[in-house]
Amino acid sequence: MIAESLEELGLTKQTVFVSPVGCSVFGYYYFDCGNFQAAHGRAPAVATAVKRTNPEAIVISYQGDGDLAAIGTAETIHAANRGENITVFFVNNAIYGMTGGQMAPTTMIGQRSATTPGGRVEDLHGNPIRMAEMLATLPAPTYIERVAIGHSKHIMKARKAIKKALQIQKEGKGYSFVEIVSACPTGWKMDPVHARDWLVDDMLKVFPLGVFKDESDIRDEGDWDRHYEDFDTAKVNSYLDRMKSAVGEIEPKELPFDLNCKFAGFGGQGILTLGLFLSQIGMKAGQNVSWFPAYGPEMRGGTANCSVNLAKDRIGTPLVDHPNVLVVMNQPSLDAFEKDVVDGGTIIVDTTVVEGKADRGRLNVVEIPASDIADEVGTAKVANVVVLGALVAATDAFTPEFCEDTLRAIIKKKSLIDMNMEAFRRGYDYVRKS
Repeated sequence: MIAESLEELGLTKQTVFVSPVGCSVFGYYYFDCGNFQAAHGRAPAVATAVKRTNPEAIVISYQGDGDLAAIGTAETIHAANRGENITVFFVNNAIYGMTGGQMAPTTMIGQRSATTPGGRVEDLHGNPIRMAEMLATLPAPTYIERVAIGHSKHIMKARKAIKKALQIQKEGKGYSFVEIVSACPTGWKMDPVHARDWLVDDMLKVFPLGVFKDESDIRDEGDWDRHYEDFDTAKVNSYLDRMKSAVGEIEPKELPFDLNCKFAGFGGQGILTLGLFLSQIGMKAGQNVSWFPAYGPEMRGGTANCSVNLAKDRIGTPLVDHPNVLVVMNQPSLDAFEKDVVDGGTIIVDTTVVEGKADRGRLNVVEIPASDIADEVGTAKVANVVVLGALVAATDAFTPEFCEDTLRAIIKKKSLIDMNMEAFRRGYDYVRKS
């Protein structure tokens, strides 16, 4: 009936069918149109994205009751509440049909399933959810109807409802939802005739048929079309309010090479802050920058690392699997990441903490007692800034004056600026004089 309606309305070629997990999963076998496969319950979210990026498309979300009314409840309600101009066909057979006949949110009181062999019990399992009635309470949806596949009159009404829902989307009038009460002889363990009779005689008492909301006559064509401008990378700063950041005006600098860094150590050593400092220096230099933190199973005292990219061109991924600069501030980080450094890359080792030796035959190894130097400056907490000075000296990425100016601007506690300046300069000079 869906395919017939698409053909009759001349919509097949512009239709995108979104199929999640469940009995709809093979939709791409049956419909000669665009197809998207969605994760379980996520079809309305995927349909939203498809429709908003392709407003001329007819987007159909086809879902069963386990998918729509259980796993995808949130996506279903919020897509309806936004009034997305999509069409949702909800096949309600009161059971998880494809996965073995387990109880679904629509399973009726007393109905037996694989997980309720004694029948659904109200006090234990709750009541069957009536999605059509629930969604009809929202202000945004345009059209909500429940139909059935029982006898011939039911089928005629179902065909009419399906076509109307698609017509509403075609005219840009907003969200349409058609619940189709259907039999599942296999899941119900009935023969087809018995299943049809049970649908008509029992299911429709719990799920009455009818139109629960229809505002298609009072909504104008195109009212619910959403058109968006293409993403403009030149507007990133304004989107993120970056121009108000402490970094201040951009002072373009050229890097001798892109920096693909990984900083690793214990939580509490300022590993992530080290990454943020370098990222902000890169931002001020007009570079494309990414900073991506990663935490171990523990927090403070556990392992932590972050990936930082500074690049002339746009960055494809914030992850750094093969760094050309690796900072290790504990032994586990040396053991874990040294092998990942590209040949000829730089590895900076805090020898106060790390006892192991990096491979000097393959890598440019910079050893610095960063934590000891930080203690001399005044606190071990600035060991990360000592390392930053060492990194700048080892890579020649920036002048020390440029970095110091940036650090003065971004360090929030002004009383700590002098200490950080000394830590940075001590790390820089240590490497230069080595």
